[in-house]
Amino acid sequence: MQTRKLGTELNVYPVGLGCMGMSFAYGGQAEADAIATLHRAVDIGVNFFDTAEVYGPFENEILLGKALKSVRDKVTIATKFGFKILEEGTGIDRMAGVDSRPEHVKAVAEASLKRLGTDVIDLYYQHRVDPNVPIEDTVGAMAELAREGKVRALGLSEASAATIRRAHAVHPISAVQSEYSLWTRDPEDEVFAVCRELGIGFVPYSPLGRGLLTGTIAKPEALSGDDWRRGLPRFQADAMAANAKVVATLEKLAAEKGVTSAQLALAWVLHQGDFIVPIPGARKIRHLEQNTAAAGIALSAAEVAAIGDALSPDKVVGRRYAEKELALVNG
Repeated sequence: MQTRKLGTELNVYPVGLGCMGMSFAYGGQAEADAIATLHRAVDIGVNFFDTAEVYGPFENEILLGKALKSVRDKVTIATKFGFKILEEGTGIDRMAGVDSRPEHVKAVAEASLKRLGTDVIDLYYQHRVDPNVPIEDTVGAMAELAREGKVRALGLSEASAATIRRAHAVHPISAVQSEYSLWTRDPEDEVFAVCRELGIGFVPYSPLGRGLLTGTIAKPEALSGDDWRRGLPRFQADAMAANAKVVATLEKLAAEKGVTSAQLALAWVLHQGDFIVPIPGARKIRHLEQNTAAAGIALSAAEVAAIGDALSPDKVVGRRYAEKELALVNG
Protein backbone atom coordinates (compact mmCIF):
# COMPACT_ATOMS: atom_id res chain seq x y z
CA MET A 1 0.00 0.00 0.00
CA GLN A 2 1.33 3.44 -0.91
CA THR A 3 1.81 5.74 2.06
CA ARG A 4 2.97 9.22 2.94
CA LYS A 5 4.89 10.29 6.01
CA LEU A 6 3.76 12.75 8.68
CA GLY A 7 6.96 13.66 10.47
CA THR A 8 9.10 10.67 11.39
CA GLU A 9 6.46 8.78 13.35
CA LEU A 10 3.48 8.24 11.10
CA ASN A 11 2.98 6.49 7.74
CA VAL A 12 -0.52 6.91 6.36
CA TYR A 13 -2.54 6.37 3.21
CA PRO A 14 -2.32 9.47 0.95
CA VAL A 15 -5.99 10.34 1.55
CA GLY A 16 -7.33 10.32 5.10
CA LEU A 17 -10.87 10.71 6.38
CA GLY A 18 -12.14 13.81 8.16
CA CYS A 19 -14.85 12.57 10.49
CA MET A 20 -16.33 15.81 11.85
CA GLY A 21 -19.40 15.82 9.61
CA MET A 22 -20.53 12.46 10.92
CA SER A 23 -21.39 14.05 14.27
CA PHE A 24 -21.05 17.81 14.08
CA ALA A 25 -21.62 21.04 12.14
CA TYR A 26 -22.85 19.48 8.87
CA GLY A 27 -25.98 17.83 10.21
CA GLY A 28 -24.51 14.51 11.36
CA GLN A 29 -25.84 11.07 10.41
CA ALA A 30 -27.15 7.87 11.94
CA GLU A 31 -24.51 6.01 13.93
CA ALA A 32 -24.96 2.77 11.98
CA ASP A 33 -24.35 4.59 8.69
CA ALA A 34 -21.29 6.35 10.08
CA ILE A 35 -19.82 3.09 11.33
CA ALA A 36 -20.47 1.44 7.97
CA THR A 37 -18.56 4.24 6.24
CA LEU A 38 -15.68 4.00 8.71
CA HIS A 39 -15.45 0.23 8.25
CA ARG A 40 -15.50 0.62 4.47
CA ALA A 41 -12.66 3.14 4.74
CA VAL A 42 -10.52 0.57 6.54
CA ASP A 43 -11.41 -2.07 3.94
CA ILE A 44 -10.25 0.27 1.15
CA GLY A 45 -6.94 0.92 2.89
CA VAL A 46 -7.57 4.27 4.56
CA ASN A 47 -5.75 4.26 7.88
CA PHE A 48 -5.79 7.93 8.93
CA PHE A 49 -8.86 9.24 10.77
CA ASP A 50 -9.30 12.79 12.04
CA THR A 51 -11.51 13.85 14.94
CA ALA A 52 -11.54 16.33 17.86
CA GLU A 53 -13.03 16.66 21.33
CA VAL A 54 -15.19 19.56 20.15
CA TYR A 55 -16.88 17.55 17.39
CA GLY A 56 -20.23 16.87 18.99
CA PRO A 57 -18.83 17.90 21.42
CA PHE A 58 -17.29 14.55 22.36
CA GLU A 59 -19.63 12.42 20.23
CA ASN A 60 -17.25 12.01 17.31
CA GLU A 61 -14.44 10.64 19.46
CA ILE A 62 -16.85 8.15 21.01
CA LEU A 63 -18.01 7.11 17.52
CA LEU A 64 -14.45 6.49 16.32
CA GLY A 65 -13.56 4.60 19.48
CA LYS A 66 -16.50 2.29 18.95
CA ALA A 67 -16.10 1.84 15.19
CA LEU A 68 -12.32 1.36 15.09
CA LYS A 69 -11.83 -0.72 18.24
CA SER A 70 -11.44 -4.00 16.35
CA VAL A 71 -8.82 -2.54 13.98
CA ARG A 72 -7.07 -0.20 16.39
CA ASP A 73 -3.63 -1.61 15.59
CA LYS A 74 -4.13 -0.89 11.87
CA VAL A 75 -5.22 2.75 12.04
CA THR A 76 -3.82 6.17 12.94
CA ILE A 77 -6.21 8.33 14.93
CA ALA A 78 -5.71 12.08 15.23
CA THR A 79 -7.64 14.20 17.69
CA LYS A 80 -7.44 17.79 18.85
CA PHE A 81 -7.71 19.93 21.98
CA GLY A 82 -7.81 23.65 22.51
CA PHE A 83 -11.36 24.95 22.84
CA LYS A 84 -13.30 25.86 25.93
CA ILE A 85 -16.46 23.77 25.92
CA LEU A 86 -19.50 24.92 27.88
CA GLU A 87 -21.53 22.52 30.01
CA GLU A 88 -24.80 23.87 28.63
CA GLY A 89 -26.03 24.24 25.07
CA THR A 90 -25.82 22.05 21.99
CA GLY A 91 -23.36 21.50 19.17
CA ILE A 92 -21.29 24.39 18.00
CA ASP A 93 -22.94 26.75 20.52
CA ARG A 94 -20.94 25.06 23.28
CA MET A 95 -17.65 26.38 21.89
CA ALA A 96 -16.53 29.36 23.98
CA GLY A 97 -13.08 30.51 22.94
CA VAL A 98 -9.74 28.77 23.25
CA ASP A 99 -7.80 27.23 26.12
CA SER A 100 -4.34 25.75 25.71
CA ARG A 101 -3.11 26.02 29.28
CA PRO A 102 -0.85 23.05 30.08
CA GLU A 103 -3.26 21.68 32.67
CA HIS A 104 -6.09 21.81 30.13
CA VAL A 105 -3.96 20.09 27.49
CA LYS A 106 -3.37 17.16 29.82
CA ALA A 107 -6.95 16.95 31.09
CA VAL A 108 -8.34 16.83 27.57
CA ALA A 109 -5.86 14.13 26.57
CA GLU A 110 -7.00 11.90 29.41
CA ALA A 111 -10.64 12.42 28.49
CA SER A 112 -9.99 11.82 24.78
CA LEU A 113 -8.12 8.59 25.53
CA LYS A 114 -11.17 7.30 27.41
CA ARG A 115 -13.64 8.32 24.71
CA LEU A 116 -11.49 6.77 21.98
CA GLY A 117 -11.05 3.61 24.03
CA THR A 118 -7.31 3.55 23.50
CA ASP A 119 -4.12 3.90 25.51
CA VAL A 120 -2.37 6.19 23.03
CA ILE A 121 -3.37 9.04 20.73
CA ASP A 122 -1.44 8.70 17.49
CA LEU A 123 -1.49 12.40 16.59
CA TYR A 124 -2.46 15.07 19.10
CA TYR A 125 -3.13 18.51 17.64
CA GLN A 126 -3.58 21.92 19.18
CA HIS A 127 -6.85 22.85 17.45
CA ARG A 128 -6.26 26.60 17.47
CA VAL A 129 -3.32 28.61 18.76
CA ASP A 130 -4.14 30.28 22.10
CA PRO A 131 -2.89 33.90 22.08
CA ASN A 132 -2.88 33.93 25.87
CA VAL A 133 -0.55 30.95 26.34
CA PRO A 134 3.00 30.82 24.94
CA ILE A 135 3.23 28.06 22.37
CA GLU A 136 6.31 26.79 24.21
CA ASP A 137 4.20 26.11 27.30
CA THR A 138 1.49 24.32 25.35
CA VAL A 139 3.91 22.16 23.36
CA GLY A 140 5.84 21.48 26.54
CA ALA A 141 2.72 19.90 28.02
CA MET A 142 2.11 17.96 24.81
CA ALA A 143 5.72 16.72 24.93
CA GLU A 144 5.21 15.44 28.47
CA LEU A 145 2.28 13.38 27.21
CA ALA A 146 4.53 11.97 24.50
CA ARG A 147 7.20 11.05 27.04
CA GLU A 148 4.53 9.32 29.12
CA GLY A 149 3.53 7.23 26.10
CA LYS A 150 0.03 8.71 25.89
CA VAL A 151 0.70 10.49 22.59
CA ARG A 152 2.82 9.32 19.64
CA ALA A 153 3.16 12.52 17.61
CA LEU A 154 2.33 16.22 17.97
CA GLY A 155 0.49 18.54 15.60
CA LEU A 156 -0.74 22.11 15.22
CA SER A 157 -3.78 23.44 13.39
CA GLU A 158 -4.05 26.82 11.65
CA ALA A 159 -0.66 27.89 12.99
CA SER A 160 1.60 30.47 11.36
CA ALA A 161 5.10 29.67 10.10
CA ALA A 162 6.64 31.53 13.04
CA THR A 163 4.54 29.60 15.55
CA ILE A 164 5.43 26.29 13.91
CA ARG A 165 9.14 27.08 14.24
CA ARG A 166 8.80 27.98 17.91
CA ALA A 167 6.79 24.83 18.61
CA HIS A 168 9.20 22.58 16.73
CA ALA A 169 12.09 23.93 18.78
CA VAL A 170 10.43 22.52 21.91
CA HIS A 171 9.44 19.13 20.47
CA PRO A 172 9.29 17.83 16.88
CA ILE A 173 5.99 18.66 15.22
CA SER A 174 4.83 15.86 12.92
CA ALA A 175 1.87 17.52 11.19
CA VAL A 176 0.31 20.91 10.57
CA GLN A 177 -3.37 21.00 9.68
CA SER A 178 -4.95 23.96 7.91
CA GLU A 179 -7.68 24.60 5.39
CA TYR A 180 -6.28 24.15 1.88
CA SER A 181 -7.87 23.56 -1.48
CA LEU A 182 -7.94 24.86 -5.04
CA TRP A 183 -9.52 28.07 -3.81
CA THR A 184 -8.00 28.42 -0.33
CA ARG A 185 -4.22 28.53 -0.64
CA ASP A 186 -2.95 30.64 2.27
CA PRO A 187 -0.48 27.94 3.48
CA GLU A 188 1.47 28.22 0.22
CA ASP A 189 2.82 31.63 1.29
CA GLU A 190 5.03 30.47 4.18
CA VAL A 191 3.75 27.31 5.89
CA PHE A 192 4.62 24.92 3.07
CA ALA A 193 8.26 26.05 3.08
CA VAL A 194 8.55 25.52 6.85
CA CYS A 195 6.98 22.07 6.61
CA ARG A 196 9.38 21.03 3.86
CA GLU A 197 12.38 22.42 5.74
CA LEU A 198 11.54 20.78 9.06
CA GLY A 199 10.16 17.50 7.72
CA ILE A 200 6.61 18.19 8.87
CA GLY A 201 3.58 16.70 7.13
CA PHE A 202 0.80 19.00 5.98
CA VAL A 203 -2.82 17.90 6.41
CA PRO A 204 -5.37 19.94 4.42
CA TYR A 205 -8.84 19.99 5.89
CA SER A 206 -11.78 20.98 3.67
CA PRO A 207 -9.80 20.12 0.51
CA LEU A 208 -13.13 20.09 -1.34
CA GLY A 209 -14.13 23.58 -0.23
CA ARG A 210 -16.52 22.18 2.38
CA GLY A 211 -18.35 20.39 -0.41
CA LEU A 212 -18.64 23.24 -2.91
CA LEU A 213 -15.94 21.82 -5.18
CA THR A 214 -17.93 18.61 -5.61
CA GLY A 215 -20.47 20.49 -7.73
CA THR A 216 -23.35 18.98 -5.76
CA ILE A 217 -24.27 22.04 -3.67
CA ALA A 218 -25.78 24.81 -5.80
CA LYS A 219 -27.87 26.77 -3.30
CA PRO A 220 -27.95 27.27 0.50
CA GLU A 221 -31.30 25.44 0.53
CA ALA A 222 -29.44 22.25 -0.35
CA LEU A 223 -28.10 22.21 3.21
CA SER A 224 -30.09 21.20 6.28
CA GLY A 225 -31.36 24.00 8.48
CA ASP A 226 -28.85 23.25 11.23
CA ASP A 227 -25.85 23.02 8.88
CA TRP A 228 -23.12 25.34 10.15
CA ARG A 229 -21.99 26.13 6.60
CA ARG A 230 -25.08 28.29 6.09
CA GLY A 231 -23.31 31.01 8.08
CA LEU A 232 -20.11 31.02 6.01
CA PRO A 233 -19.51 33.73 3.39
CA ARG A 234 -19.07 31.33 0.47
CA PHE A 235 -22.38 29.64 1.26
CA GLN A 236 -24.46 32.78 0.90
CA ALA A 237 -26.77 32.75 -2.11
CA ASP A 238 -25.04 35.57 -3.98
CA ALA A 239 -21.58 34.07 -3.45
CA MET A 240 -22.72 30.62 -4.49
CA ALA A 241 -24.26 32.03 -7.65
CA ALA A 242 -21.05 33.88 -8.51
CA ASN A 243 -18.85 30.87 -7.72
CA ALA A 244 -20.95 28.56 -9.88
CA LYS A 245 -18.81 29.65 -12.83
CA VAL A 246 -15.66 28.47 -11.05
CA VAL A 247 -17.26 25.15 -10.16
CA ALA A 248 -18.44 24.73 -13.75
CA THR A 249 -14.84 25.16 -14.90
CA LEU A 250 -13.74 22.40 -12.55
CA GLU A 251 -16.53 20.14 -13.76
CA LYS A 252 -15.45 20.69 -17.37
CA LEU A 253 -11.82 19.89 -16.61
CA ALA A 254 -12.84 16.79 -14.63
CA ALA A 255 -15.04 15.52 -17.46
CA GLU A 256 -12.13 15.89 -19.88
CA LYS A 257 -10.00 13.81 -17.52
CA GLY A 258 -12.73 11.22 -17.02
CA VAL A 259 -13.00 11.77 -13.24
CA THR A 260 -15.35 13.57 -10.87
CA SER A 261 -14.91 17.17 -9.79
CA ALA A 262 -14.07 16.03 -6.27
CA GLN A 263 -11.44 13.60 -7.54
CA LEU A 264 -9.74 16.22 -9.70
CA ALA A 265 -9.73 18.73 -6.83
CA LEU A 266 -8.15 16.15 -4.51
CA ALA A 267 -5.66 15.01 -7.11
CA TRP A 268 -4.52 18.62 -7.55
CA VAL A 269 -3.97 18.93 -3.79
CA LEU A 270 -2.05 15.65 -3.67
CA HIS A 271 0.23 16.82 -6.47
CA GLN A 272 1.37 19.85 -4.47
CA GLY A 273 3.86 17.67 -2.59
CA ASP A 274 4.39 14.21 -1.13
CA PHE A 275 4.30 15.67 2.39
CA ILE A 276 0.60 16.46 1.94
CA VAL A 277 -2.22 14.19 3.19
CA PRO A 278 -5.71 15.67 2.68
CA ILE A 279 -8.61 14.61 4.90
CA PRO A 280 -11.85 15.12 2.97
CA GLY A 281 -14.99 14.34 4.86
CA ALA A 282 -17.38 11.67 3.60
CA ARG A 283 -20.58 10.43 5.16
CA LYS A 284 -21.63 8.26 2.24
CA ILE A 285 -19.65 5.22 1.15
CA ARG A 286 -19.75 6.14 -2.54
CA HIS A 287 -18.19 9.54 -1.78
CA LEU A 288 -15.55 7.88 0.37
CA GLU A 289 -14.67 5.49 -2.45
CA GLN A 290 -14.47 8.32 -4.99
CA ASN A 291 -12.28 10.45 -2.75
CA THR A 292 -9.91 7.61 -1.97
CA ALA A 293 -9.51 6.78 -5.66
CA ALA A 294 -8.11 10.27 -6.23
CA ALA A 295 -4.79 8.99 -4.88
CA GLY A 296 -4.38 7.03 -8.11
CA ILE A 297 -4.97 9.93 -10.52
CA ALA A 298 -1.83 11.09 -12.31
CA LEU A 299 -1.53 14.71 -13.43
CA SER A 300 1.26 16.19 -15.50
CA ALA A 301 2.98 19.37 -14.35
CA ALA A 302 1.17 21.20 -17.13
CA GLU A 303 -2.21 19.86 -15.96
CA VAL A 304 -1.51 20.84 -12.36
CA ALA A 305 -0.60 24.36 -13.45
CA ALA A 306 -3.61 24.70 -15.74
CA ILE A 307 -6.06 23.51 -13.09
CA GLY A 308 -4.51 25.81 -10.50
CA ASP A 309 -4.76 28.81 -12.80
CA ALA A 310 -8.33 28.06 -13.84
CA LEU A 311 -9.54 27.87 -10.24
CA SER A 312 -7.26 30.36 -8.51
CA PRO A 313 -8.56 31.96 -5.30
CA ASP A 314 -8.79 35.42 -6.91
CA LYS A 315 -11.70 34.09 -8.96
CA VAL A 316 -13.65 33.08 -5.85
CA VAL A 317 -16.24 35.27 -4.14
CA GLY A 318 -16.36 35.21 -0.33
CA ARG A 319 -13.86 34.54 2.43
CA ARG A 320 -13.39 31.05 3.81
CA TYR A 321 -14.67 31.95 7.28
CA ALA A 322 -16.76 34.65 8.90
CA GLU A 323 -14.91 37.17 11.05
CA LYS A 324 -15.49 35.21 14.27
CA GLU A 325 -13.75 32.12 12.89
CA LEU A 326 -11.01 34.07 11.13
CA ALA A 327 -10.09 35.67 14.46
CA LEU A 328 -9.02 32.22 15.69
CA VAL A 329 -6.55 31.69 12.83
CA ASN A 330 -2.96 32.30 13.91
CA GLY A 331 -1.58 34.99 11.60
